[in-house]
Amino acid sequence: MRVLFMCTANSCRSILSEALFNHLAPVGFEAVSAGSFPKGQVLPRSLTTLQQAGISIAGLHSKGNDAFEGNPPDIVITVCDKAAGETCPVYFGPALKAHWGLEDPSEVTGDEAAIDAAFRATLAHIQQRCQAFLDLPFDSLSRDELKTALDRIGVL
Repeated sequence: MRVLFMCTANSCRSILSEALFNHLAPVGFEAVSAGSFPKGQVLPRSLTTLQQAGISIAGLHSKGNDAFEGNPPDIVITVCDKAAGETCPVYFGPALKAHWGLEDPSEVTGDEAAIDAAFRATLAHIQQRCQAFLDLPFDSLSRDELKTALDRIGVL
């Protein structure tokens, strides 16, 4: 199963989601990420946060959803924060879609400790959701039941 995590810039939340999902995922599951307006580079603090958590950063880079035209995802999860006034990216295709909004830790202001805490908290939130996703009984869920489960995870 291929999961695409999308946000606006593909430099922070979707990158953290891709890396953490792949860190937790069993064989047969894979995450990728993209942005509707990719920044072209991953935020260094995103990479540092992942490394400090013992999660591989190999191959992570900022990209648009056109990078997956030849290998479309089964599920698309947007991680933008509508409350922040962002435009949520749109993915056209048959993939099942869900929204798991996350506040952008790169928008946090304050000292280094406050910013680091925001990135760690975001990663912990992503871990909770990814683990809930991976715990789903995929073999027994219909497409509609999977959509309902994904939507429930999005409010964790």
